[in-house]
Amino acid sequence: MAASPKTTHRPQRLRRLLGNLLYALALLLVAAFLLTPFLWMVLNAFKSPLQVIRLPPELIFQPTLRNFENVFGTQNFMRYIMNSMIIGGGCTLIGLLIGLPAAYSIARFRQNRLAIGILMARMVPGITFLVPLFIIFRQLGMVDTYTSLILAHMLVGLPFIVWVMVPFFESIPRELTEAAVVDGASAIRAFVTVVLPLSGPGIVTAAILSFVFSWNNFMFSIVLASSRTRTVPVAIYNFISYAQIDWGGLMAAAVVITLPVLLLAIVTQRYVIRGLTAGAVKG
Repeated sequence: MAASPKTTHRPQRLRRLLGNLLYALALLLVAAFLLTPFLWMVLNAFKSPLQVIRLPPELIFQPTLRNFENVFGTQNFMRYIMNSMIIGGGCTLIGLLIGLPAAYSIARFRQNRLAIGILMARMVPGITFLVPLFIIFRQLGMVDTYTSLILAHMLVGLPFIVWVMVPFFESIPRELTEAAVVDGASAIRAFVTVVLPLSGPGIVTAAILSFVFSWNNFMFSIVLASSRTRTVPVAIYNFISYAQIDWGGLMAAAVVITLPVLLLAIVTQRYVIRGLTAGAVKG
């Protein structure tokens, strides 16, 4: 006797339901793992110093803005934010001006050795470049300047720009640029008017990655920057001393540092997703 269609489809529905529940549980665990430190940081930013270190921790408390008043008043954090904006923006802009033509050249002419060289340069620990850069900039009188920090941060941002854009340029049909050349455009004009407009999501993704890595960079900034060009990751050290650690101010400063990058990621997430996935599709 043949089984009824309902009996046949019931195990499939149960397996599908079980699979969906497992995916939902895994997603919930990952979200909890990633969001718990951030939520804990935000809560502690609105606590008094005694409430931050109190055990067991208080989840219900009277919020205060004293930590943020200390961050923007006593510590003059807006100056450090502007320094990070200038350095991150300059690093990203110059990195795009250099990295986009380099990535297009690698993709168009199959310069695999150059691509491997850029990858190897990125894999080298940053401390390897730090001491030579410091000696060079000190000899040139460029320590504690925006120029030195922008050039140093480009060592981190430029390889990411190239490696994001190479597969993206490879996915653009070569016939489009060849048609523009046939119509009388030069190679540079074809690159600017044809290739770059089609590469918008990839360019946005590369720019965001470069800016975020510059914004979060600590090692180059703590050595090459001083009071005039100090960035926000270095400025957090102002809340740490031998006598005590201002945990409330530290949490408030961390929230201030995180919010610009978080808002940038939320606003541009559509372009980032398209930029990271479009290069994987050929043709």
